[in-house]
Amino acid sequence: MTVTASPEAGTRRERQRAATVQEIKDVARRLLVDHGTASLSLRAIAREMGVTAPALYRYFDSHEALVEALAADFYNELSDAMEAATAAVHDDDPDGPDKNVGLRLMAASTTFRTWSVGHPAEFALIFGTPIPGVDLYDENSPACVAGQRFGLVFALLFLELWAVRPFSVPGLDELDPGLLPQLEEYRARLGVDLPLPVVYVFLSCWARIYGLVTMEVFGHLTFALRDAEAIFMTELHQIGRLMGLADILDEL
Repeated sequence: MTVTASPEAGTRRERQRAATVQEIKDVARRLLVDHGTASLSLRAIAREMGVTAPALYRYFDSHEALVEALAADFYNELSDAMEAATAAVHDDDPDGPDKNVGLRLMAASTTFRTWSVGHPAEFALIFGTPIPGVDLYDENSPACVAGQRFGLVFALLFLELWAVRPFSVPGLDELDPGLLPQLEEYRARLGVDLPLPVVYVFLSCWARIYGLVTMEVFGHLTFALRDAEAIFMTELHQIGRLMGLADILDEL
């Protein structure tokens, strides 16, 4: 006689599987935070959980798949924090939408730094030195999808700002000729209709924010600074001025 599982049983199995997957990722994150990326082996995770390493392959096909799942979680956690911060900026400011989007850009940027400094191990996994065999930019990877979501938080705000308050950008003749085809390729991937100099300014601003946060997270500013928040905020204001936000920033 064939026994057909009830829908409730199937749902129960799904819940149990989801709970085990989450436990595996929780243990992996704890090992990552305590011991770094070298600790992210299925054997070490299984030992912490009191199971055999082969048992974990029922939930993750490989070590690489687990790392990619972790990276996706970290990207989404960061994106959630940034989106919550931007949502807290109300759209009913009487000074107009340009001020609102400027404030949202500042909120997203400061939240990016706060999360990164507060989660150095997680930051290192998604923004630091790649782990051999793990490709976070593979379009089939959940980490890639989550990373694109993170990038869009900044990109969409930048596009919104350009729409409501176009700012001064360099001329094409001021950009290195070798840069132009690369900017064209990137613009095509974004699927936006923006002048190349605007795309350049976006990349330049992101590189400055990312670079400063990376130096702080990895301790490369301690030779000069005990607390890097002040220089980050100073640099953020300088970046804002490049985007025509000087009058808004002066009010903060």
